[in-house]
Amino acid sequence: MKKINQYNFKGKRVLVRLDLNVPLNEQFEVTDTTRIDAAIPTIKKIVNDGGAAILMSHLGRPKGEPNGKFSLKHVVNVLSQKLGQEVKFVNDCIGEEVSQVAGQLDAGEVLLLENLRFHKAETEGDAGFAKKLANLAEVYVNDAFGTAHRAHASTAIVASFFEEEKLFGFVIEQELAAVDKVVQNNERPFTAIMGGAKISDKIMLIEKMLDKVDNLIIGGGMSYTFFKAMGGKVGKSLVEDDKLNLARTILDLAKEKEVNLSLPIDSVVADDFNNEAQTQLADNMEIPNGFMGLDIGPKAIEDFSELIKRSKTILWNGPVGVFEMSNFEDGTKKIAEAIAAATAEGAYSLIGGGDSAAAVNKFDLQNQVSYISTGGGALLEYLEGKTLPGIAAIEDQ
Repeated sequence: MKKINQYNFKGKRVLVRLDLNVPLNEQFEVTDTTRIDAAIPTIKKIVNDGGAAILMSHLGRPKGEPNGKFSLKHVVNVLSQKLGQEVKFVNDCIGEEVSQVAGQLDAGEVLLLENLRFHKAETEGDAGFAKKLANLAEVYVNDAFGTAHRAHASTAIVASFFEEEKLFGFVIEQELAAVDKVVQNNERPFTAIMGGAKISDKIMLIEKMLDKVDNLIIGGGMSYTFFKAMGGKVGKSLVEDDKLNLARTILDLAKEKEVNLSLPIDSVVADDFNNEAQTQLADNMEIPNGFMGLDIGPKAIEDFSELIKRSKTILWNGPVGVFEMSNFEDGTKKIAEAIAAATAEGAYSLIGGGDSAAAVNKFDLQNQVSYISTGGGALLEYLEGKTLPGIAAIEDQ
């Protein structure tokens, strides 16, 4: 399979699938440039070689119809600034005008197409739509790891129209290498930290990790289902009552596989789900009625931090508290700091996209971990061992 570093794009028109699905505020200004920053090296490689880059992406969920608030025109200025050159823009992603503008691009120029999801055919994986996109260029580069788990026209289908001239960009290459380093070529001890609200969102990954890790730390809302399954009183904490048996099964499996499954011993509990709520500390087997756990407590922070700092490989997916509220951010912040400290001592740390990445950025630790994934759902599915259509479409050539 061709590697982007070894490929020369000189004289080629290159169709590039990026993930420019960035957050916008009410003035349609980009509030987090992480995904744009990640895309820059791939675009620069193409234009520096003397190729013309035709960029495509989705933004938000416009449901198959044009919608001004989801227009990629809102991204053009930031993308141009980051790239250090003008990025042209066209008001659609297929059609006569698009073909004309793309066909007249000079070497080193960059064109951004309008939101792919303004067409239902994109999410439906329509081959005719994919063919129209493919006709714009001679080479296809997929660098959108965040959508690689979707069999969409611009990710899985379009690649079939490029027999050999298809490859991954730097983001996907790095994502695959990071996962491989964690799952296949890890140093021990290997610790996975699973947070977030629900066991049901992470069950496949938890089961997969039980075959891989030495330590499995479980925090966040999902931990209270475990405590209730163990006979604890959890007040009005978030619990999936239909997953109590599953929680017991996971606890038994961890024992059987000799994995140290570590649950938070205490929590910061509140009488309401807001930052101004009345709070106290509680043992997680004895949370008072009327209170809910919204962050891990000081004993849990100490236990988890010790485990993390002794680790050589760390995977973190999901916060351990409601870190968006300042009164419940301490646990997630201390976990992030422990991961940064372990990384400084030589551990390899993979931060698994979504909320974990947002937390690391919030606490300004993004340069103190080994790798931050840009793909939430895609990373989870890849870690679970599933085939991702956007990856298979290029790997299976």
